Amino acid sequence: MKKILITGGAGFIGCHVVRLFVSKYPEYTIFNLDALTYAGNLENLRDVDEAPNYRFVKGDITDETFIYDLFEEHQFDAVIHLAAESHVDRSIMDPLAFVRTNVMGTAVLLNAARRSWERPEGKLFYHVSTDEVYGSLGSEGFFTEETSYDPRSPYSASKASSDHLVSAYHHTYNLPVVISNCSNNYGSYQFPEKLLPLMINNIVHSKPLPVYGKGDNVRDWLWVEDHARAIDVIFHNGRLGETYNIGGFNEWKNIDIVYLLCSIMDRKLGRAEGESARLITFVKDRAGHDKRYAIDATKLNQELGWQPSLQFQEGLEKTVDWYLSNTTWVENVTSGAYTHFYEQQYVQR
Repeated sequence: MKKILITGGAGFIGCHVVRLFVSKYPEYTIFNLDALTYAGNLENLRDVDEAPNYRFVKGDITDETFIYDLFEEHQFDAVIHLAAESHVDRSIMDPLAFVRTNVMGTAVLLNAARRSWERPEGKLFYHVSTDEVYGSLGSEGFFTEETSYDPRSPYSASKASSDHLVSAYHHTYNLPVVISNCSNNYGSYQFPEKLLPLMINNIVHSKPLPVYGKGDNVRDWLWVEDHARAIDVIFHNGRLGETYNIGGFNEWKNIDIVYLLCSIMDRKLGRAEGESARLITFVKDRAGHDKRYAIDATKLNQELGWQPSLQFQEGLEKTVDWYLSNTTWVENVTSGAYTHFYEQQYVQR
């Protein structure tokens, strides 16, 4: 029985990865390590929390003694590292928090794995990262695994730093690693500071829909369950020391996606067509706002056979349906300490 540590497993992407591994691999024991910050929520995993092969551990990846003791106690066979501060706007407000978690936290985990795995055969440290490390594209071209790093925000710089640390531990200490860099994820359980759940929640409550600048920034959108499947494939079949880009082959301008979302919401809420679009409010652009991201996932497709399972509009319909059916979850996560930030800031990725 393999013991797999998944960090950040109570977060948006992490909960989908935990759920997939717990259900698909009953012969594995899945340890979910999460600090349960504002974006981590055990409600996200209520459907698997009684599974015999699932364990939850509350803890901070920057706590060196705690992490070393955890590795010593459980002797993990693999790590899937998703724990991170992940919101660009928050990184602009508090960059050091992102350095602590994303850089120092990753270094602590790498050291723990290196100490624990005297014989690294059959072990794996899988680091999950973002396409934002590559910087910004013009109107043409795509990010590939060979694209030079050019991070533009404290968030992306901290993730680029962690990517480089993982690669360095592979080359210096022969630690068995793999890295993946993904495009914008969307789907269920995403905290409503990111573009789509923020807009869905604001439309429900007839609040303004803040769009940065002219809304012409372009993002590639990846359904979170497709991302979890890609992580599964890379974890089991990826080549050690390699990086794999994960994208949805699905580019949209921010303003176009907001208009599409407004149309879907009007239909589902029984409102007149165009009613929600009147809530769109253009606001001052974010500092250092990257113009365009676009992932070329050819390597992942050709080497490991992965491709997205949903067309974007189908995935968006599923996402809207989930949020409209889980209003209690939304109310719970947007209450309390988050309320002030949520009301005062125009927060999008």
